[in-house]
Amino acid sequence: MAERLAKFMARSGICSRREAEKLIEQQRVTINGEIVKTPATLVEGSENILLDGEKLPKVENTRLWLYHKPVGLVTTHKDEKNRATVFENLPAGMPRVVSVGRLDLNSEGLLLLTNNGELSRKLELPQNGWKRRYKVRVHGILNKNKLSEIEKGVTIDGVDYGATKIEVESQNGTNSWLCITLNEGKNREIRKLMKYAGLEVARLIRLSYGPFQLGSLKKGEVKEVAQKVLKEQLGSSFEL
Repeated sequence: MAERLAKFMARSGICSRREAEKLIEQQRVTINGEIVKTPATLVEGSENILLDGEKLPKVENTRLWLYHKPVGLVTTHKDEKNRATVFENLPAGMPRVVSVGRLDLNSEGLLLLTNNGELSRKLELPQNGWKRRYKVRVHGILNKNKLSEIEKGVTIDGVDYGATKIEVESQNGTNSWLCITLNEGKNREIRKLMKYAGLEVARLIRLSYGPFQLGSLKKGEVKEVAQKVLKEQLGSSFEL
């Protein structure tokens, strides 16, 4: 069955579909010796598909891992500032994987990894209804009116942020621990929301992403999700 080239590339695990589209537009992909000029090109998988002259990895069964990202790593395969990356620090024996969303340099906690870039794209979509839950330490005076405003949804610098759940777990003077649940998780969303409330984020830990939990996973550890669990949680719509 034919599918779009960008989707096929993503399923091979080398990149996300969006990144695959960029590679194709840069004319770095060939099919049977011919340069491909549009991501809409259809393939069946039997073709000789090369990226920068190298054959794509074989499309394998979809796999998903839970990873406890420590502070100090960027979630990218290559960093222009030569900072340490998540993918350089994964345990030996891991196949090439892409992340489901990102955690910034100073954030830690649960990061999902998969060998299927198409799955990564789907798991990031807000319409899945998968919530992201974080434990956040903040400095500053808690303003309940501001926090209530944020919970209903706010616009900051022209960006709309949807409804958010904020629970105060503990408070000691100007130091507080919050539990924040997001429905989407835009770029640096929690840090921007807290700044809007006059608070400085001192620590940010992602505890869960949809049905998947950080649990007792230690920093730097990786745990693969069993195929049975994966199929139960993701369903047939993810074409496992």
